Amino acid sequence: MAKNPNQKLKLLYLCKILLQKTDEGHKLSMDELLSALSRCGIEAERKSIYSDIAALQDFGLDVMLQRGPNGGYYIASRDFELPELKLLVDAIQCSRFITEKKSNELIKKIEALASEPQARALQRQVYVSDRVKTMNESIYYNIDTLHTAVSAGVQITFQYFEWALDFSSTQRIRKRYRKDGALYQVSPWALTWDDENYYLVAYDHLSDSIRHYRVDKMEHISLTDKLREGRRLFQDRFNIAAYSRKVFGMFSGEEKTVRLRCENRFIGVLRDRFGAELMVQKADEAHFFIRVDVAVSPQFFSWVFGLGGAVQIVEPEEVRAAFQHQLQAMLE
Repeated sequence: MAKNPNQKLKLLYLCKILLQKTDEGHKLSMDELLSALSRCGIEAERKSIYSDIAALQDFGLDVMLQRGPNGGYYIASRDFELPELKLLVDAIQCSRFITEKKSNELIKKIEALASEPQARALQRQVYVSDRVKTMNESIYYNIDTLHTAVSAGVQITFQYFEWALDFSSTQRIRKRYRKDGALYQVSPWALTWDDENYYLVAYDHLSDSIRHYRVDKMEHISLTDKLREGRRLFQDRFNIAAYSRKVFGMFSGEEKTVRLRCENRFIGVLRDRFGAELMVQKADEAHFFIRVDVAVSPQFFSWVFGLGGAVQIVEPEEVRAAFQHQLQAMLE
């Protein structure tokens, strides 16, 4: 009698069934395994399943057998535990730079890393449609292109846009390209994630300075055959984490060293903002001084204002005056 060609796939199907259907809370008996294989077009004997499971165990699959009532075979451990998968799902949900469509696709792939019962637990915490998401579907591929450019060490060109109001059009919120649609050409050095958005940190040849660009507002990115420039600005002294800390909301401004007077109870807020290596000096029993490098911008002033007077700008005087000027302008 001819052998069923599906028999060659028996071990693979058995592995798939165990990974999809079982976990510590969900086990399959020998009869249930045989039935599942039968639905895949594979007839098998108990003895062969015992040897197949032993082969899977030798291969490294953590297949366990629980004897007794409600017992059976199950996968005891996986590359990702359920709490780790939930963490990944949460990160995707909270990421504004990933579109709703791409979020759902990624979460579906994450579910495949768990058993089907565990995947249903992941589905119960998915609320992607209620989150604010970018509308630029191409960002997922833009990031990959930019990583390639950084690794290859070449310059890129792209168009950069912003959202603008146009009440004369039926589509009132529309794209408006910077520089009238002319191409930007920069040397990419790093990608950073700040305030739920991805940014490219690059050297701008025209201004001879470090600039950053929101990746979801970049279009038609192309790699060139020109080697990137700006090494003198990025070598040794440049730290992407420090750059993100001092550029508030990724809004550029003139970089200054400012001295702040802060209430002691806000040390955690300052540590979260500027990192653990703060140089703290006692001011009095209730306050301390710190010096930090910041890009002075309206966003920096908004951060200071939002702390309700608990943080005060002491010096330099021109930064204090600029802060007072912005407060007066808001009052007016």
